[in-house]
Amino acid sequence: MRIIRYYPNNRSFVPAGRPWAGLEQEIDRLFSTAVTDFGGAVLSRTQFPVDLYEDAANAYVRAELPGVKREDIQVETADGVLSITATRKETAGEAEEAFSFSRSVTLPADVQSEQVTAAYENGILTVTLPKRQETKPKKVSVAVQ
Repeated sequence: MRIIRYYPNNRSFVPAGRPWAGLEQEIDRLFSTAVTDFGGAVLSRTQFPVDLYEDAANAYVRAELPGVKREDIQVETADGVLSITATRKETAGEAEEAFSFSRSVTLPADVQSEQVTAAYENGILTVTLPKRQETKPKKVSVAVQ
């Protein structure tokens, strides 16, 4: 089983002789994904990391969505792309704020997109992507002659 931590941007590797190379881009990336108020508190984040892993029968996408209710999560597959959208509502006194998060992942070609299932438990969304029969490994027994 492989586990891949998938982030929305492409990061470049830092050359060994230049430890500060790319620092400006990393700082820009951090601030571009968060919206802050004047006090510096993070109010929302529009994208979230997902874990991608697979076994012989399925591929999986796992996302941590703490504080999001099950009915506020939408999972959709269309044109070879898995889209996850979540909305978290927070109330502060009389005011209610809603924060939306979304993420899209390109599906592998060997996935049966019409049989995708999703489960949400304890703040973790797990989307199961079953592989096509012809791509699954098949054992062949060797007969004695």
